Amino acid sequence: MAAFRNLCALASRNVTHHARPVNVKALTRGLATAKAPSSLFASLDTFTDRHIGPDDGEVAHMLSKLGYDSMDAFVADTVPQKIRVSSSSVSNESIPALSESELFQRAKELGKANKPVKSFIGRLESLVNFQTMVMSLTAMDIANASLLDEATAAAEGMVMAFTGTNGKKRTFFADSGVAPQTIAVLRTRAKGFGINLVVGDALTALEDEALRADLCGVLVQYPDVDGAVKDFSGLAEAVHGAGALLVCATDLLALTMLKPPGEWGADIVLGNSARFGVPAGYGGPHAAFFACTDKLKRKMPGRLIGRSRDVNGKPAYRLALQTREQHIRREKATSNICTSQALLANMAAMYAVYHGPASLQRIAQKVHTFAQIIKSAVENYGYKAVSAQFFDTLTFEVNAVVKDAEVLHAAALAAGINLRRIDDHHVGLTLDESVGAEDVVALVNIFASAASLSPVTLADLTSTSLSSASIPESLRRTSKFLPHPVFNTHHSETEMLRYIYHLQSKDLGLVHAMIPLGSCTMKLNSTSSMIPLTWPEFASVHPFAPKDQVKGYTELIKELESDLCKITGFHACSLQPNSGAAGEYAGLSVIREYHESRGESHRDICLIPVSAHGTNPASAVMAGLKVVPVKTHADGNLDLEDLKTKAEKHKDQLAAFMITYPSTFGVFEHGVQDACKIIHDNGGQVYLDGANLNAQIGVTNPATCGGDVCHMNLHKTFAIPHGGGGPGVGPICVAEHLSPFLPTHPIISTGGDKAINAVAAAPYGSASILLISWAYIKMLGGAGLSDASKLALLNANYMAQRLSGHYNLRFKNGKGRVAHELLIDLAEFDKAAGLKVNDFAKRLQDYGFHPPTCSWPISTCMLIEPTESETLEEIDRFCDAMIQIRKEAGDIIAGKQPKDNNVLKNAPHPISVIAQSEEEWNRPYSRQTAAYPMPWLLEKKFWPTVSRIDDAYGDTHLIVSPPAKAPNDQY
Repeated sequence: MAAFRNLCALASRNVTHHARPVNVKALTRGLATAKAPSSLFASLDTFTDRHIGPDDGEVAHMLSKLGYDSMDAFVADTVPQKIRVSSSSVSNESIPALSESELFQRAKELGKANKPVKSFIGRLESLVNFQTMVMSLTAMDIANASLLDEATAAAEGMVMAFTGTNGKKRTFFADSGVAPQTIAVLRTRAKGFGINLVVGDALTALEDEALRADLCGVLVQYPDVDGAVKDFSGLAEAVHGAGALLVCATDLLALTMLKPPGEWGADIVLGNSARFGVPAGYGGPHAAFFACTDKLKRKMPGRLIGRSRDVNGKPAYRLALQTREQHIRREKATSNICTSQALLANMAAMYAVYHGPASLQRIAQKVHTFAQIIKSAVENYGYKAVSAQFFDTLTFEVNAVVKDAEVLHAAALAAGINLRRIDDHHVGLTLDESVGAEDVVALVNIFASAASLSPVTLADLTSTSLSSASIPESLRRTSKFLPHPVFNTHHSETEMLRYIYHLQSKDLGLVHAMIPLGSCTMKLNSTSSMIPLTWPEFASVHPFAPKDQVKGYTELIKELESDLCKITGFHACSLQPNSGAAGEYAGLSVIREYHESRGESHRDICLIPVSAHGTNPASAVMAGLKVVPVKTHADGNLDLEDLKTKAEKHKDQLAAFMITYPSTFGVFEHGVQDACKIIHDNGGQVYLDGANLNAQIGVTNPATCGGDVCHMNLHKTFAIPHGGGGPGVGPICVAEHLSPFLPTHPIISTGGDKAINAVAAAPYGSASILLISWAYIKMLGGAGLSDASKLALLNANYMAQRLSGHYNLRFKNGKGRVAHELLIDLAEFDKAAGLKVNDFAKRLQDYGFHPPTCSWPISTCMLIEPTESETLEEIDRFCDAMIQIRKEAGDIIAGKQPKDNNVLKNAPHPISVIAQSEEEWNRPYSRQTAAYPMPWLLEKKFWPTVSRIDDAYGDTHLIVSPPAKAPNDQY
């Protein structure tokens, strides 16, 4: 059937575009195209045919339009010969391809290798709802939507405290009750900023006058890592008296019963929202929450969703306070947050919407009551709880009953349960809503068994007397929470599904059209690659489960690390960074540690081209480096002379050079190896930003280009869904000499023998979604991965060829080729018609397309990337839309429409505008022109929900929650 489809497609295109038949075999030489099965028993469900959009005939058509007789000839003109790698470097010999069914079988094998043990080790929505939920539960003024994990959120809080003193106070105090993985991440971040991190008892620490004098902030956990609920109100007063900030890590479910931190003096409140309906997933992804007082809002990292209005006064939401973003502030930024775990934040918020405040409180009360029952019963056996005040977590001192804690862990494992390992004298356990009565009995009887005492029955526990003192009166919540209509409306499954679908219908996704975001590679996220992560064998695994229980995960991780090393040409890999920007930070931290190991800790200069991704300079500063910008030429290429001059000037302090390849301007620069040699000759290391790796696989690699370390965006190149801002994974691969410094973890050992401290809360970051990229690589195989890159290059160059006669194509190489993305400059339209990039972007919405990346890396440009998943039909549809918009702009230039009232300036046109009465319609063009500028829109039309947003209003009216009373079109 595939062969018939391809033959028909080719025949139709021959009639339309060619005077003579095309030799498809010749044109597609160098591409592992779909072939007839080798035998009756060969697999038919091959993934390459599913993933790559253009078929053989479409490939032939595009190559012919570009003037090539083969794929090999096209690639030769696109990728510089001296950095090309052999086809065997990434092939089906090096990475064998699995069919979809074979992938499922392999994933099942690995899943079965994980032991289904129940863990009691520890805790782990529209986005405005998420912000509102966090603000309400924490009693703070403002919250973002969202951060990577609890540990990195704590690090962001520490840096906010530090920069709040303009660096004049350098001591940050972390209470010993803070989780160890959080303290480890704090140590890594503190080093880059030169912060003095001290760990101890926060309730007594401020008695030290010297510490108070240099104190910028204090971090406490509430409840703490051992479960204790402590009154930190006095500490808050003392911290404020010292001119410092109090940062509090907490738990959302606990705050339905505990006095919220905003009511006892916290300045910043953070934590992990996984508790609200997100699977453990061996560590992630989970959305962290982050809230603060109003006076700190413009220092807050991450994404903030603001409620604004469109030009017609209709409510609309947008990203707000964007001046904080690292892409704008660059080396002046103190945070490099880009990915924000938005998909997971939506999940957590929908959990709160579905349950509402009353049900959440019932859930919390059940969890707390079970904890009370367990404490009472276990203490009857002679064990001692270390704290009488708790919510869901208990820690027991065990030596009065058993020789050491290992006896209890052995009894627990025999019952199919994991308890929290602390030391030889203590064990811990944490409960959640999934815990039932039978689990309570099983937990109590573990302690009975270890002590060789009689077990209990459920009947025995029902009569347990409970102490009201487990949450002291002064720390009980009395304020109401989640009063907004959205949290008190959708409690039946029918209503909840309608609400979710209502919100979903407002979003344009890949199900509607291509999303041609340059540098953000929005490709097919296949169902087959995402199914395994839904299986409980992967989704329900605790991140700190013993290694003998996660052999399937361990093998999968090793396979993924190995494949990523083959793809990049590097020696070793760390999967811990849970975003691309986190990967940048981790890679630069590894470079710094390498220099320190050689007695060269003074190397702190990082050279970064002005064309680099915005997160690059921000990440460098966070790693403790000083940024020196490097010029680029008018053609977009790196200025090698300027690079050489600055490398030699700073040769004694040169630590690193960060380069994006292909460049952010969308071309393969010929001088990349020369640039890397300049850096190495002057004692520095090369960090190659892997955001554009989709253009490289199978044709070149970062190691061949001359790099020492690179990060990869698995959510881009390797097909993890972006989720509106996350989840993401940004692993790093490094050359052999850097491998000893890969990050470790305090709970589960990872990394090299000279490892830097952790950069994420979980040892393997967002481990569960690693399955998606693992599956993507396994099903494509080496040859399919290489094909994907070649088709990404071909699609982009075909699009560049179609648009170049209508728009100014800003950069291309000497052969007239671009890489996997193209940059078009719209500056001429501003001068001729007062049209800016935003006008073109908004008009594209009327054509049913998400706009490309706008005003970056050049303010007057659009950066466009089609990816290999898009068919010729879809690429042509987008090009047709852009060409028609160019004609509309031409009408404005010619005076056929006024400059201040035209189809571009008024775009987009939602139904509410198109449905205006004749008296209201005051536009010099028809409704047909506004809504249906192309014939295909009559059949398939995606309607924008609102008109153009009033940015000026939004900038001056920061509203981050839904209205107290919802308008008719909301919720």
